Amino acid sequence: MKFRATIRVGLRKDYVDPESETVKKTLTDLNFQVSQVRISKTYEIVVDAGTKKDAENAARSMCARLLVNPTKDEYSLEVEPISGSSRS
Repeated sequence: MKFRATIRVGLRKDYVDPESETVKKTLTDLNFQVSQVRISKTYEIVVDAGTKKDAENAARSMCARLLVNPTKDEYSLEVEPISGSSRS
């Protein structure tokens, strides 16, 4: 089966994010009323796996091995089956 893993990676809350601060300042300079900006990356990865649990485990492994730096990043993960998918 095919599953869509959506992984959102951003800096942990206790890290200063200069890019977000620059965006916040620029938005404020443009007269937008904003109190906080957080920037993150979103990965959408199609995973071939036998079960949803297997797909979740594969996605967590991807995060641990490549996508997330545990020293400075935090992430969220959602895995959903792609409708109409099956192994042939």
